[in-house]
Amino acid sequence: MAATPETPVSATPRRKVSRHRGEGQWAVGHFTPLNGNEQFKKDDDGLNVRTRIETIYSKRGFDSIDPQDLRGRMRWWGLYTQRKPGIDGGKTAVLEPEELDDEYFMLRVRVDGGRLTVPQLRAIGEVSEQYARGTADITDRQNIQLHWIRIEDVPAIWEKLEAVGLSTTEACGDCPRVIIGSPVAGIAADEIIDGTAAVDEIHERYIGSKEFSNLPRKFKTAISGSPVQDVVHEINDVAFVGVEHPEHGPGFDLWVGGGLSTNPKLAQRLGAWVPLDEVADVWAGVVGIFRDYGYRRLRNRARLKFLMADWGAEKFRQVLEDEYLKRALVDGPAPKEPAQKWRDHIGVHQQQDGRFYVGFAPRVGRVDGTTLAKIADLAGAHGSDRLRTTVEQKMIILDVTEDRIESLVAGLEAMDFQVKPSPFRRGTMACTGIEFCKLAIVETKQRGSQLIDELEQRLPEFDEPLTINLNGCPNACARIQVADIGLKGQLVLDDNGNQVEGYQVHLGGALGLEAGFGRKVRGLKVTSDELPDYIERVLKNYEAEREDGERFATWAARASAEALS
Repeated sequence: MAATPETPVSATPRRKVSRHRGEGQWAVGHFTPLNGNEQFKKDDDGLNVRTRIETIYSKRGFDSIDPQDLRGRMRWWGLYTQRKPGIDGGKTAVLEPEELDDEYFMLRVRVDGGRLTVPQLRAIGEVSEQYARGTADITDRQNIQLHWIRIEDVPAIWEKLEAVGLSTTEACGDCPRVIIGSPVAGIAADEIIDGTAAVDEIHERYIGSKEFSNLPRKFKTAISGSPVQDVVHEINDVAFVGVEHPEHGPGFDLWVGGGLSTNPKLAQRLGAWVPLDEVADVWAGVVGIFRDYGYRRLRNRARLKFLMADWGAEKFRQVLEDEYLKRALVDGPAPKEPAQKWRDHIGVHQQQDGRFYVGFAPRVGRVDGTTLAKIADLAGAHGSDRLRTTVEQKMIILDVTEDRIESLVAGLEAMDFQVKPSPFRRGTMACTGIEFCKLAIVETKQRGSQLIDELEQRLPEFDEPLTINLNGCPNACARIQVADIGLKGQLVLDDNGNQVEGYQVHLGGALGLEAGFGRKVRGLKVTSDELPDYIERVLKNYEAEREDGERFATWAARASAEALS
């Protein structure tokens, strides 16, 4: 405001003084809850809500649920309220939570390491058909999500899942979520080391334990001994990556502090080699640091990546060794660059034991209960009792003898599951989107499926590895920043000035030893209807301009804004 006789300007304006309360770190004495999430966790541990679900809420119905349980603690048991139908994306950030909440839930089934047996997959299919209106989505963290769940049915669902060794324990919430692992752990012929024992030990010792059930935010873990680095280790809070130590043999390289969302950061190597039998202890040390030193004052700074960014790898390792492990870690080598262009295990591959595994591609992770049961039956009929989910929303059937491969492949393709998919079917992922998610602004699943069909028709000869990731909001559940073509949902203006669903375009992201977040072309936004035209145009420019063997991400980093528009 300009100075007037009524509003004199002071030469020394007074500054409001506020008391700094730190970052809410327990290890430095900040135990007073500084936001609503920290308060409800202090009031009662999230794990305790199961008893209320079983004894009160499932018997009295949705209206009986305490709001702090509904939008807080129920996540510790894999339950989120889903989006009320009919609310458009323009209202996502405007309405209060209770206005967005439907009286139905998304239920996340925890699948550590992506490992499923035929009876387990069949049980999920039965739950889907009986309690979830047939819905089922394979996530990019190897879980399976169901929708339309009524609170009255949750105890019966738990009983059915737990009878076959599955659970929803800590599938969501401020706790250690599913441990993603190589989907071909223990069977791949080229494996450096099998991390299955570490996944199992962590799960047995710590999942469902109150030792780590109150973390500042969610905590994501990846463990893989595969040389193709198949668990997106660069964007997890902690990751153990298979390496061969020149003196100590096979073990794991330790990475900490990765994460995406609206402030993406790649994990950092600590330069430490960890043997298989020490993974669980080192994991607990990293989680302990997050619990004790993690930032709890501001919810948007409460992920481990922010502490790691402030401390750096050297200090983090020192605190881990001195305060938590009480010993030094062994220095170790970095992982070697993967030789394969694809890291998803799609196709037919020979196992260590001479049998084969067959990886196949659903459309953007969307399946249904009946189909899951059919996949289970098909696997069983071909002599397999083991299946896997992947971090690309795909599936694998293990332990197939050579004489049954052709029949299995034919059975999968009859259900529209391709073993030799196009790059578009193989590389396209999508988050839940506005159909069910309260944070979403645009639709994603159907859009992604339609996009696959369009691109296969328009570019039938295109045969380069390519990732196209669609996200319904800025939170990057579908990893848009590390995709070749990342699409962040938002409302945009069409040529007639109407506000419609569309995407901000992010190009040239990548994972691997050349990992990076790519680039955004200033002002580049595409309506949903224009999406196939846009991607076709960019891919044709790539084919015309690329150097021999140049991948899309490398080209996108040097291409002109015109070529990317």
